[in-house]
Amino acid sequence: MNKPADRCPGVFRTHPAADGHLARIRLSGGRIEPAALEALASAADELGDGHVEITVRANLQVRGIGADDVAAFADRIVDAGLVAGRAHDRVRNIVVSPLSGRIGGRADLWPAVADLEDRLARHDWTGELSGRFWFGFDDGRGDVAARDVDVLAVAVGPQEAELVIAGRPTGRVVSLAELPAAMLTVAEAFHRRRDDQWRIRELSEPERAAVRETVAGRGRAGTAPRPDVLSEPAGPTVGWFTQSDGRVLLGAVTEFGRLTARQAQFAAAVGSPVLFTPQREILLPDLSEGVAETVVRVLAPLGFSFDANSPWTRFSACTGAPGCAKSHADVREDLLVHLGSLDASAPGEREHWVGCDRGCGAPSGAHVRKVAVPGGDYRTDRSGDPAPGTGA
Repeated sequence: MNKPADRCPGVFRTHPAADGHLARIRLSGGRIEPAALEALASAADELGDGHVEITVRANLQVRGIGADDVAAFADRIVDAGLVAGRAHDRVRNIVVSPLSGRIGGRADLWPAVADLEDRLARHDWTGELSGRFWFGFDDGRGDVAARDVDVLAVAVGPQEAELVIAGRPTGRVVSLAELPAAMLTVAEAFHRRRDDQWRIRELSEPERAAVRETVAGRGRAGTAPRPDVLSEPAGPTVGWFTQSDGRVLLGAVTEFGRLTARQAQFAAAVGSPVLFTPQREILLPDLSEGVAETVVRVLAPLGFSFDANSPWTRFSACTGAPGCAKSHADVREDLLVHLGSLDASAPGEREHWVGCDRGCGAPSGAHVRKVAVPGGDYRTDRSGDPAPGTGA
């Protein structure tokens, strides 16, 4: 029996906006290979608005695709290896501690992530999961645990993780080898019980308890210790960082958390995997010092900021007008004017500017939200909730 579908866009089912169709490309843990990024940049340039946007789930999206080009865009994404097929286009919602296996953390979670992605593509029922259902892998530093994840694994050591379901620890610790199968069991239990619910937290408490019970016999009893110094580096992951293997990881931000096709092509030309984070950061790992120095010299003039004090580490905005018909203002232009009137590098609160109350693209955690209202003014709200809108 087919379950009710949500309206989250993907590659094959796009969202028709005022500026054209929007396609969202799911990346497991925000990771993309250089050749795939190059192909996506070319598709965005030739069939979209020429930009690749980073979302708050560390996915990517392209706007401005013509109605007659949607199928051609999807074909390009399939050819790039970024989606296996229509049935499982929107289910690969997986967030990972981006520094896992490279800087700090209790475990390298990337092999388990790859295993889960493979398992998701093997079953017919997974194609009916909501496009908002979220798997999370936290390597012990607490960055993913702080998010609104449906099925979370928190590393307790190099080879084990505790399962957390809809924010509630289960007290069950399983091996990393067993972890993907256990997480998929939870997702299947939710899928069997859901009607029009998209997330586990939307089930009734008895139903949530039944979902948690599916892992009662797995692994061993235990709980993840509290995050500690594993949370380093503190603040934005922007700048120059030394990996545990001695190589360099560079972190950058760009204006509005999006890349022009040319910027994306230059990032791909570095030749390393590119990691996007829910903070809309762009991480270039596994570089030698010489290569890292060259990358900074080449990319900085193109609009990549490697400065942790950049205003783009704490200011963001939804699409706004004219791209979104629901917006009361051109919020991006208004934000640029605002940034020009202040010392944007000075310390301050996280701010997200939006064109209406839907609050698309808002960051998780506490932040100031500037909401456009009819007439050209903005209302100031404070929020700690994830965005309810489509720009996730």
